[in-house]
Amino acid sequence: MEPTDPARNVTERDPLLSSQRNPKNDAGTNHGPLDISQSTRHGILAGVWLGSLLSSLNQTLVPTMLVPISSEFQKSNQASWLGTAYLLATCTFTPLYGRLCDAMGRRAANHTALLFACSGVLLCGLSNSMEALILARFLCGIGGGGLNTTAQIVVSDMYSLRNRGLAQGVASLFSALGMGLGGPLGGLVSDWIGWRWAFLIQMPLFLLSFLLTTWHLDYVTPGKGKSARDIIKSIDYIGSAMLLIAVGATLVFLSVRYNEGLPWSNPIVPTCFALAIIFSILFLIVELFVASQPVLPPVLLREKVPVLVGMSNFLVSMCNFSVIYFFPLWFQTVMLTSASVAGLHLLPNSISSCLGSFFAGWLIHYTGRYKVINVVFGVFPFIGATLISQITEDSGSIQSWISIIPLGFGNAVVLQTMLIALLAHLSESQIAVGTGFSQLFRGIGQVGGVAISSALFQSKLDTELHARIHTPDAEELIQRIRQSARLVFDLPPDIQRAVRDAYAASLKLVFILAACSTLLAFIVRLPVSLSQIRCV
Repeated sequence: MEPTDPARNVTERDPLLSSQRNPKNDAGTNHGPLDISQSTRHGILAGVWLGSLLSSLNQTLVPTMLVPISSEFQKSNQASWLGTAYLLATCTFTPLYGRLCDAMGRRAANHTALLFACSGVLLCGLSNSMEALILARFLCGIGGGGLNTTAQIVVSDMYSLRNRGLAQGVASLFSALGMGLGGPLGGLVSDWIGWRWAFLIQMPLFLLSFLLTTWHLDYVTPGKGKSARDIIKSIDYIGSAMLLIAVGATLVFLSVRYNEGLPWSNPIVPTCFALAIIFSILFLIVELFVASQPVLPPVLLREKVPVLVGMSNFLVSMCNFSVIYFFPLWFQTVMLTSASVAGLHLLPNSISSCLGSFFAGWLIHYTGRYKVINVVFGVFPFIGATLISQITEDSGSIQSWISIIPLGFGNAVVLQTMLIALLAHLSESQIAVGTGFSQLFRGIGQVGGVAISSALFQSKLDTELHARIHTPDAEELIQRIRQSARLVFDLPPDIQRAVRDAYAASLKLVFILAACSTLLAFIVRLPVSLSQIRCV
């Protein structure tokens, strides 16, 4: 029998045994993920976690800058697309990175994500129109989801399942930190030197992430030796296109019907609605019966735990992004604060999310269990969302600053424990694809959170403004208010009072939606079975 190269037969969990070492090997080359040096491991983690932080930061960077951006371009009713374009790209392309990690190696997949994310962020800072900015956000989202997915896969490579809980907890600290800092950073930079610089100042950090992963992320995985042709053939182009069109048509339908107020008699509305349904069905058909390596693996859809985890991720992300995108707007339009002050109200969410992620990882690491943690702390987001929905102008600083803490802490614990629950029920060969599967549902939930809550908000706001404003130029004034939220600051006192009340009523409905979403997520998670995680 012809001798084989041990490096080619090793799995991603088996350490490579070698009697010879050299400086190049110590840097990670020709070693498996469990056989690399401590310094190499730290370098890899620093690189991928920095990318994950930047991805999460760009998810929440825009909400506190919606007012200055939409006012500059005079297109406030299109402002929600700055969030949904990013999230649309994230949910569509994120599942592909699981396949790409297996086909082209971890480093190449991570660098592909970095290239798209960095290019998109740079173009955001240079955009001269709302349409160009939306397209740049879409490009950024193509890479943003990949940065999170490749980071999770790399951590799964380098740690056993028991230790993975703590490692993923630390990883979640970076994601939570990015999501929490996005709002405050966007508001502060926008107020100080302009919103464009909130994008441009990220360039050195993208470069640092690239350099760290270039030098350190070079351990051996089975799929790394595949040719470019095999890599290209392994991508589920048809399924990805079906998903993109289905989600995109849904977003356009919600936008034109509720954000812009077009009636059903307008052909655009029923056309988009029909396309959303048709391509959703086609996507499922392609994934179940056509694609050889689908982005939505049918084998996972047949198992209870992956499906329940996916549903929970969808609802939790929907709750998270409904609050993150509209909580700062409440302070800007109801309390008339600056963008920086509004963004700072997301800081408690950042801190509590970081603590929740690390707490869940630490507890899983030392107990080997996740079910009880999930049940106990899974009710926290509902409490937080309910408290947020009850905030009024007279609530005081304590409620306005503290209400979001249970939501951030609880959702961080839930996402962490659900990831471990999923990985505990998958075989080692399914880790990369399973991680992409989990991220797909999170991405769709993020898109849904922004799009559905935006449609609900705009519809309610239009109704409330028409009910409260009765001046001769009411129709024109209402249109201007919906196009530029900053106009609220300059209105006469009596009309301003009516507009602030309209915004308060509309935003409360969004927060109630978030509370219902997280409550449903808690119910969905209850049947997830308990698996004792081994110590090794």
